[in-house]
Amino acid sequence: MQKPTIMTDSPKRLCVVIVNYNTAQLTLNCIESLTGQIDCSKDRVVVVDNNSEETDIQHLKRGVEKAGLSTWVTIIASPVNGGFAAGNNLGIKAVQAEYYLLTNADTILRPKAIAELLRAASAHPRGGLFSPRLEWQDGEPQISCFRFHSPVSEFINSASTALLTRLLRTFDVPLPTIDEVSRPEWTSFACVLVRKEVFDNIGLLDQEYFMYFEDVEFCRRAKSSGYEIINWPAAHVVHLRGQSSGLKKKQREKKRLPAYYYLSRARYFTQFYGRMGFWGGNLCWLAGRPISWGKEVVLGRERAVPEAQHIDIWKN
Repeated sequence: MQKPTIMTDSPKRLCVVIVNYNTAQLTLNCIESLTGQIDCSKDRVVVVDNNSEETDIQHLKRGVEKAGLSTWVTIIASPVNGGFAAGNNLGIKAVQAEYYLLTNADTILRPKAIAELLRAASAHPRGGLFSPRLEWQDGEPQISCFRFHSPVSEFINSASTALLTRLLRTFDVPLPTIDEVSRPEWTSFACVLVRKEVFDNIGLLDQEYFMYFEDVEFCRRAKSSGYEIINWPAAHVVHLRGQSSGLKKKQREKKRLPAYYYLSRARYFTQFYGRMGFWGGNLCWLAGRPISWGKEVVLGRERAVPEAQHIDIWKN
């Protein structure tokens, strides 16, 4: 992994980190949404390119230069695609700042989103991570706050049955969207503000997670160290969900998921529940699958789980 380019200017109030992987136009759109919200004297935007195709990185560089953003936008080119966590870590280590805003290339920050997140941090000194209300382009909210994954939640997912989900709702991972400030167990890292002291005390994102589950793992570490996870719905961020990664589309269409998803899943369950917890999670998934499969066969319902998941949860 490339050593980070350390900026030599004075410590900043805020460092915005965006990881780009063949999503130059999305990244440029995200940067454009920051215009007017960034104070160039206090803040910095760092784009980490995760070894994109040459045409993409050139598109990104030309876009930044053409828009005259080079004074507050820095592009770091990684020679390898180390994944989501590794890319963000490069950006975090490049700039000394009081706060770090990790935001996906496929996000558009609504006006005053950054100001609201910083207001949340000021209002909640025990908070370590602050997430906005994620929403679609039409303003409809997206689920972005969650309970921790557990073996029981694997049963809920594979059974995919409303009655069982209601009966076991305290184990169901997604939390309903609400308009009030809340303290979920973990929040989506599509966009999240993190205090510097959190990284100082618990370390950076775990780079053994190539993609997915790294946000859950980081929030578990933060909570175990006494930090609150705060969702602040007054900050609005559009999330063009799935456009920076094809996995969300595959999940919606129930197509086979890439190996890295299951590797991250296995690492998470083993890390927090032990080897027996990992096996238990798989067995719970298998216990729930006949229920959803029966609904597919008897009632003609759409497939409830991705293709070959019964194999991949063990294989990877």
